[in-house]
Amino acid sequence: MQNSKVEDTYFSANKHIRIGDKLIDLSTPIVMGIVNTTPDSFYSGSRTTKENDGFERVKEMLTHGAGIIDVGGYSSRPGATNISEEEEIKRVVPLIGKISTEFPDAIISIDTFRAAVAEHAIQA
Repeated sequence: MQNSKVEDTYFSANKHIRIGDKLIDLSTPIVMGIVNTTPDSFYSGSRTTKENDGFERVKEMLTHGAGIIDVGGYSSRPGATNISEEEEIKRVVPLIGKISTEFPDAIISIDTFRAAVAEHAIQA
């Protein structure tokens, strides 16, 4: 029997990612605030179905140090109702637009598996 040898795994020394025109330092953790514009997401504390309620939650998250805001409009929990792309767009785009307007430096991610939803979110 041969002795097993654990080989060193290469991890890049680069701890940055470019998001738009921003260079984000990933050498320390970044807090992501999550807002789900669904009535039935996994975690009730992240749910909001009214744009203004979602925006107030985002303001609070940014004030308390969130570095990224993640907005989702489609529940993937077991047994969740399938919704159309149009419904998902209707849920996320107004909030993303308001965040972008009020907090132009905020980093926003969209939690979706649909390209059309992501494209509308980028244009918001």
